[in-house]
Amino acid sequence: MINLMNENGLVELEIEKDGMRIRLRKTNAGIDASSGPIVVERTRVAEGRPREEETLQTLEKITAKTVEIKAPMVGTFYRAPSPEAPPYVEVSQIIEPGQVICIIEAMKLMNEIKSEVKGKVLEILVDNTEPIEFGQPMFLIEPM
Repeated sequence: MINLMNENGLVELEIEKDGMRIRLRKTNAGIDASSGPIVVERTRVAEGRPREEETLQTLEKITAKTVEIKAPMVGTFYRAPSPEAPPYVEVSQIIEPGQVICIIEAMKLMNEIKSEVKGKVLEILVDNTEPIEFGQPMFLIEPM
C-alpha cells in the first residue's frame, strides 16, 4: 500500500473491507491547512425513503454529480460567526467561490473556510459546534 501511495503521489489512502478499515496518511507531505478546503468529486445516488426537500419525482434513483467540501484541518465547526448571527450558508443556497461558508476553530484561532466552487448547497453534513476531523466532509454541493 505504501508503494501504491508513493507511485501515485498520494498523501492519504483509506481502504475498508469486511469491517476492517486501514488508513494511511503521510504526515510530512507539505499540506498547508490554510490552503483551503479539500474538494472531492463523487457521484451520489438518492434512493429509499424521501427526505423533506425531495419531491415525488426524486423517489426514483437519481444520479447527480456533486462536490464534497472537506475540512482542511481538525477543530470545531461553526456555521455562523457568533451564536446570535445567522449561519453563513443554508441548504438550497447558491454559493460563490471565495464566499465564507463556515468557521473552524483550531487552537483558539477562528479560521474562515471559503468555498472554492460555485454551486447549490445540497446538504450540510456537520452540526454546529461539532468537533471535526481533517478531511471530514462538511458540505455537499451541486456545482453550477
